[in-house]
Amino acid sequence: MELMIDIVVLLLVVGGAFFFLVGTTGLIRMPDVFSRMHATTKCDTLGAGLILLALIISRGMNVVSLKILLVIVFIWITNPTAAHIISKAELNNQKLEEKKNN
Repeated sequence: MELMIDIVVLLLVVGGAFFFLVGTTGLIRMPDVFSRMHATTKCDTLGAGLILLALIISRGMNVVSLKILLVIVFIWITNPTAAHIISKAELNNQKLEEKKNN
C-alpha cells in the first residue's frame, strides 16, 4: 500500500511540475499580455493544485491536510479572479493609449 501511495504522489508531483514548466514556457513564448496571462494562470492553478494534492496524500488525512485543502480552494478562487482583474486593467490601458494616439 505504501508503494502505491508513493507512486500516486510521484505522479502528482511530476504532473504539477509539468504544468508549471508549460506555464513558464507560455509566459516566455506568448506574444501579448492576454495570452501570457491565460497560459500562466491556468497552468499555475493546476500545477499548484496537483502538488498540494500530492502533499495531502503523502501526509494522510489530518489537520495539516485540511489546511492544505483550504489553500487549494483559495488558489482556485483567487488565481482566475486576479487574472480577470489584471486583464481588464490592461484592456482599459490599451483603450486609453488608443484614445491618446488618436
